Amino acid sequence: MFQTLYSYFWWERLWLPANLTWADLEDRDGRVYAKASDLYITLPLAFLFLVVRHLFETYVATPLAGLLNVKEKVRLKATPNAVLEKFYAATSKHPKQADVEMLSKKSGCTVRQVERWFRRRRNQDRPSLLKKFREASWRFTFYLIAFIAGMAVIVDKPWFYDLREVWKGYPIQSVLPSQYWYYMIELSFYWSLLFSIASDVKRKDFKEQIIHHVATIILISFSWFANYVRAGTLIMALHDSSDYLLESAKMFNYAGWRNTCNNIFIIFAAVFIITRLVILPFWIMHCTMVYPLDLYPAFFGYYFFNVMMVVLQSLHIFWAYLIIRMAQKFITGKVVEDERSDREETDNSEEEEEVAKNGPLSNGHPVLNNNHRKTD
Repeated sequence: MFQTLYSYFWWERLWLPANLTWADLEDRDGRVYAKASDLYITLPLAFLFLVVRHLFETYVATPLAGLLNVKEKVRLKATPNAVLEKFYAATSKHPKQADVEMLSKKSGCTVRQVERWFRRRRNQDRPSLLKKFREASWRFTFYLIAFIAGMAVIVDKPWFYDLREVWKGYPIQSVLPSQYWYYMIELSFYWSLLFSIASDVKRKDFKEQIIHHVATIILISFSWFANYVRAGTLIMALHDSSDYLLESAKMFNYAGWRNTCNNIFIIFAAVFIITRLVILPFWIMHCTMVYPLDLYPAFFGYYFFNVMMVVLQSLHIFWAYLIIRMAQKFITGKVVEDERSDREETDNSEEEEEVAKNGPLSNGHPVLNNNHRKTD
């Protein structure tokens, strides 16, 4: 049964144009072709990335955070309470008003104290500023190196300047060593992101991030063993062109360098919109949807690849909406925030009580102005 499924999965009519077989893509006469078995190396490389990331965050990102004066905001901890903790862990982190009143009776706390306890407890579970900075530093470093490497791989190729060259001679197109390593490293990195997503900083687009990582892994994998390598290298380099800008803006935001963060963010927004909403759909997707039909009839692999491209493009439109919202805040003079982030809550009721007694406080000490806070 397994052999039957294997045969159906690798049926040439699924992945290759008519009149072509996998035998046509076997290495011969000094020509090397992409093979599905090449992708096995990406899994151990993904775990190697996780190790390298841990070392980078410990010995590079953490000292860098100190140099940039990335400071943690002191958080008030929720006092131990078995009744409230049980509800928090098993039922909801955001109790409704009826639940608050019920918990007030069970725990012996006032309604205000219960609400304050849940605010503090939620804040305890939020990632620290240092964790966010370390994660952004790691991604910035990879995306910047990947973009430079990707451009080095494709800038001297004819299909970088003429997209019709992407399909010239397809699928009999030999794979270069630079293309091989570019693919293996990119795919390994996205595997590592998928493996670590549960422990990384969770944002409001958590589900969209999972869809993005899975769609990217499928696209890179399929484009490799179906020999869409030329198109794949263009797509990967295009995506990397804006990602490192976003991560650098986050780093400066966590460090409190507001002007630098905002300036980089505006550059990022422009690059993102140009590359993801203009170049990708009107050049690259036009290249993958229209030009191949001049050479061969549409087949399953053609439809599969372009459907996955549409999924990615839909995610880009969603993220562009968030980016435009942030850009509007910047233009109107408001602090630029990551719309995907979960904001830290403040103990408003507690602060009101303390202000009435002692004036404005910050972590128990009087201050002149406590209206400014770091946001992600």
